Amino acid sequence: MNRLRLAVIGFVVLATAILAGHGAMAGDGRPALPQAKGSVCVEDTQVMRRNHMDLLKHQRNDTLRQGVRGGKHSLAECVSCHATDGADGKPVPVTAEGQFCQSCHSFAAVSIDCFSCHATVPADPARTAIR
Repeated sequence: MNRLRLAVIGFVVLATAILAGHGAMAGDGRPALPQAKGSVCVEDTQVMRRNHMDLLKHQRNDTLRQGVRGGKHSLAECVSCHATDGADGKPVPVTAEGQFCQSCHSFAAVSIDCFSCHATVPADPARTAIR
């Protein structure tokens, strides 16, 4: 029993050490997030922290079932505001180490699959323009 208890304590200490070194943290223990490009989010910060996944699912359902694209809670709008630019002037994917989506989802130990299909950087207007 003591070995099991010691093994569990060791695992917890090791996991804590690994997680503590993973990503930048704000002074209050939450992940440090890059500054968004917009001045105001589409919803209050607390609403987005708690409900962004539901808002995105609702938007997804509207898009798939009714063909409604864009909209207040579209993933493309999130990415266009929250993808930061690197030193080379190109957008850094929101899923890259230390970036917006990755920081919070890593902190919360949540795996997301949105970006297995969706773009992690804003669309290039020059490439998407109709000619």
